[in-house]
Amino acid sequence: MGMQSIGEVINKIVKKRKLGDFEQLKTTMLKNPQIHAFIDTHKTELSQAMIDNSLSNLYEYYVQLTEPDKVMVGYRPELFINGKVIDVRYRPTEEKILSDQQLASRRNLRLLDLPERLRQVKLADLEKSQDRQQALLEIGNFLKNYTQNHQKGLYLSGDFGVGKTFMLAAVANYLANHGAKVIFLHVPTFVASLGQHINDNTLGAELDRLAKCDILILDDIGAETLSQWSRDDVLGVVLQGRMDNNLTTFFSSNFAMDQLEQHFAETKNASDPVKAARIMQRVRFLAKEIVVGGPNKRNFAN
Repeated sequence: MGMQSIGEVINKIVKKRKLGDFEQLKTTMLKNPQIHAFIDTHKTELSQAMIDNSLSNLYEYYVQLTEPDKVMVGYRPELFINGKVIDVRYRPTEEKILSDQQLASRRNLRLLDLPERLRQVKLADLEKSQDRQQALLEIGNFLKNYTQNHQKGLYLSGDFGVGKTFMLAAVANYLANHGAKVIFLHVPTFVASLGQHINDNTLGAELDRLAKCDILILDDIGAETLSQWSRDDVLGVVLQGRMDNNLTTFFSSNFAMDQLEQHFAETKNASDPVKAARIMQRVRFLAKEIVVGGPNKRNFAN
């Protein structure tokens, strides 16, 4: 396309937009700091003919700088030399990249029944004290060595309110930000909602998701009220699936592992130490127990 036809095209746009004279617009465009800097930087590669043949692209760039199109929100125009012309491409802004990363991590993280205050917790927010030194060290080692291949998870045991859930929320957010598909499950709430899953026929799909996601975090296990069915055909099935596929699983509990085994033995209607031992075999295979100490951090003041 020669100079004349580009000039005609831009002249029409100039008239339509009441932008004044084409030559005046050309001068203004070429004086634009970014355009001027680009031409100056590439002066050894550019001839006057190339600049003249690039006016429509320079005009597009100029308009996007001065009156950005709403459709292009999140992208910034950038000039580059494309063969014999100066061309325009669009790169995502830093804000858009960050926003896309956050969106992707939210998609990777299914926070079931996790309070809002825990949805933004970062590892840097974790309080470092003597009581939790071992837990933080183990979490740090896990994250440093994490790949999509199996790594044994952690079973954080300790008194009510010492911050086990807070720690696991930070782990969940970190792993989701690094591309892992994470499900954070509050076990008592999930067990209480099983009836709803049966009613709307979603239990099979839900158990499949729990058994197969990259990282499953079972928070507050041992605080639920179990039936034989929810112990063996729900929890047992999920843990077996994760064990068979070597998938990383974390737990938090107010019970030590031995106490959790007693909890699993006593269901609503029966005592069954053999089945409890079988479930605990899976828990022990999947995670290493770490005791988290320290004072109760929950504030019950109104």
